[in-house]
Amino acid sequence: MKPEFEYIPLQDTGERFEIEFNGNYAFIDYRQMGNQIALNHTEADLLIAGTGAAEAVVEKTLHFIEDHHKKALPFCPYIQSFIRINRGSKIPRIQPDLISKYFQHLTLNTLA
Repeated sequence: MKPEFEYIPLQDTGERFEIEFNGNYAFIDYRQMGNQIALNHTEADLLIAGTGAAEAVVEKTLHFIEDHHKKALPFCPYIQSFIRINRGSKIPRIQPDLISKYFQHLTLNTLA
């Protein structure tokens, strides 16, 4: 992580993890199901794209998940690449029943 992002706190809104940098945001949309957190999409505002902000929010989010003894389900291709490149680990295998439960959870929350 670049030094300018080290002391920026990670915020958890309940639907996304985010950091603010110079009035702009980098964030990860997620859904939590018990001890598992499905990481769906990573994005940085255009004014901070290419600064390392997206990488910082991913790293901070993965530390948060580890610190809280949760399991990451990295559906987002950017996060999958980050894990492969920076963490030196394989992407967790996602069982078909977990994917089914995840989409069922999304559907039920959308209809409610």
